[in-house]
Amino acid sequence: MTAGRLSKDPAALVDGIPDGAVLALPQDAVGVSMIATRALVRRGVRDLHIVCVPIGGMQTDLLIGAGCVATVETSAVTLGEFGTGPRFAAALAAKRIRVRDATCPAIHAALQAGQKGLPFMPLRGLLGTDLLRHRPDWKVIDNPFDPADAIVALPAIRPDFTLFHAPLADRNGNVWIGRQRDLLTLAQASRATLVTVEQISGADLMADPTMAPGVIPALYVTAIAEAAGGARPLRFLYAYPMDEAAVGAYAAAARTDAGFARWLDGWLAEAQPVAA
Repeated sequence: MTAGRLSKDPAALVDGIPDGAVLALPQDAVGVSMIATRALVRRGVRDLHIVCVPIGGMQTDLLIGAGCVATVETSAVTLGEFGTGPRFAAALAAKRIRVRDATCPAIHAALQAGQKGLPFMPLRGLLGTDLLRHRPDWKVIDNPFDPADAIVALPAIRPDFTLFHAPLADRNGNVWIGRQRDLLTLAQASRATLVTVEQISGADLMADPTMAPGVIPALYVTAIAEAAGGARPLRFLYAYPMDEAAVGAYAAAARTDAGFARWLDGWLAEAQPVAA
């Protein structure tokens, strides 16, 4: 990885995400780059197709509220104990966004097809559900080995970009994700992988036998920005807990258009932390 692909500028990291891009985002508990999300909103990106892997949270909700999203592919948008994403619910009711209903296993299976370079992935659990009436791109086909056995074929998901936050990267562009293996699937399924990290190490992560099993090789990583605290106010693995007061304040403010607008103005005005 060239030095130009390592930076301390989350805004530069996401500068190449155009209007209308298909952007895959992990769920809050896995590693969400809130600092890069703020840069996207500041830039005024529009008409994103968000693929939530497999559910969306505060990140997806505020992108919707900020007018950045045209389509959401998800099984839910939730703030956990604070309830359904309020901006998602409001946009859905007002028909300001298109929602492609999915299930957690369906999103994972379709990404695995993209990861493996396959046109589709079969999944049995959708048979008999109402979802098939709302997803004409999901096809019920005969099992080629047993024509009496039906199965659902899901088209591969190949996001244009995936964006997430990870604990550690090295100067060769390798990213350590530990046990968060969904992030490896995302990186291998996506055309470009953008990562903010808590720290960039001078050591070669691939050379360390205790670290290498949890590493996404640089081959699958497009660019990295160092951003300590980049997931705040959300919880980030073992590094820091959720700021419950901040997330609760968002949930309360975002119940109304005016409240969200005030919250967004304040959030965008916050100084962007700079990695040491």
